[in-house]
Amino acid sequence: MNSNDVCLKPASEQAALIRSGELGSRELLDAYLQRVEALNAPLNAVCRLDIERAEELADEADKAALRNDWRGPLHGLPITIKDAIETEGIRSTGGAEALADHVPEHDAPAVASLKRAGAIVFGKTNLSEWSGDVQAFNDLFGVTNNPWDLSRTPGGSSGGAAAAVAAGLTSFELGTDIGGSIRIPSAFCGVFGHKPSFGLIPTFGYLDALGGGLTESDINCFGPIARSAADLDLLLGVLAGPAPERALAWNVELPWPDSFDVAGLRVAAWLDDPAIPIDTEMAGIYQHAADALEQAGAKVDRGARPNIDAAAAAQSGGDLVGAAASAGLSDEQIARLTVRAGGAFSDSLMSHVEWMRRDRARAAIRHQWATFFEQWDVVLCPVTLTPAFEHMFDGTFSSRVIEVNGSTRRYEELCAWACLIGAAYLPSTSAPVGFTTGGLPVGIQVVGPYLHDRTTIAVAGWLSELTHGYRLPPLAIS
Repeated sequence: MNSNDVCLKPASEQAALIRSGELGSRELLDAYLQRVEALNAPLNAVCRLDIERAEELADEADKAALRNDWRGPLHGLPITIKDAIETEGIRSTGGAEALADHVPEHDAPAVASLKRAGAIVFGKTNLSEWSGDVQAFNDLFGVTNNPWDLSRTPGGSSGGAAAAVAAGLTSFELGTDIGGSIRIPSAFCGVFGHKPSFGLIPTFGYLDALGGGLTESDINCFGPIARSAADLDLLLGVLAGPAPERALAWNVELPWPDSFDVAGLRVAAWLDDPAIPIDTEMAGIYQHAADALEQAGAKVDRGARPNIDAAAAAQSGGDLVGAAASAGLSDEQIARLTVRAGGAFSDSLMSHVEWMRRDRARAAIRHQWATFFEQWDVVLCPVTLTPAFEHMFDGTFSSRVIEVNGSTRRYEELCAWACLIGAAYLPSTSAPVGFTTGGLPVGIQVVGPYLHDRTTIAVAGWLSELTHGYRLPPLAIS
């Protein structure tokens, strides 16, 4: 079996090959290490390797397979983990020099779940410092490039994760998402990413500040990035569950989709909005995706909208994301970020009373979403404003601008659609649905009711079958 071919298969297919004896875990690990050696230099997606331990674990997995002793559904799959997530025995930094020497003694609960299911961690992937940007660069590990165009960002903050999956450097990835950090990189790199319903996957072990990892932040989620929707569903089954201290009494049983066929699917196509306008070429690609569902038998309504003010919900969502992202920062870090942002950062922080008021307003928005989903199974909406853009190193998250359809927009608006959805705690699957005339991948958000994660993943899979799905970036062919 060609090593490149097997590296590019979905993780679910790789797992089946290992189960059948057609593929060995060590064989697959060696193939990935060869691809990392050949392709990672221009991409800079993988920032840390743990080869010796991974080789030992892969050999053990192969011996166990001979005994018909299977650890779980991910038995023997070599994987990488975003560097914002604590991983036992492997330097885990959050992309920050302050944690340059941090080697956790324990796995984050989500990483532990993947290992219990049989996955083998062989490396970590690059990100933005403290997961705080829609690009992926930091002073520790440098810049991660998009495998479709090295001059462009892979997105952030899980940019290294999405680039590694797209280029076939890992079986799958575990990323984080508070303001689009799974969804945006997945869209920019042409892969599948799932931001689960808030609270569905434990987020302890998240490194967003010194001393981080001991608490869970509002809105933040851990979720999988993969080369197929089937992989997302497999991984959701492994990752979803209560935090360890709640496992004694709590259990998770996610509902299955109401239908296992596109025919009859009720789709609200919110493909653009004058309050948060997107790139016109990307909007056209979204229209083609909605058309494909409609032609396959889905009921598609391009005018159906939840009864919310899109601009206000996006702004409120962004403010809540900002509050959650800053909660773990020290006074010194806040002062440093305030200087970088030209004085704007500290002004964006809110009191607890103000947060409670925003949270109450969010409850009303969530109610409107729940009412809306009584009539619709999913909503299709943009992930962000544009396809992958050229690297932007000057300025800050608060001071940069970006061009969209010839108009200058605030860089922060890149997160508007993601925050609108994420702050309402809704599940969202980013699915690749086409390419621009310049050859850049385009992804769409498939959003569903709270805890109906399997529905959004299923629809992402149908979209993949009807449109483009995952394709190997030309730069990753070797």
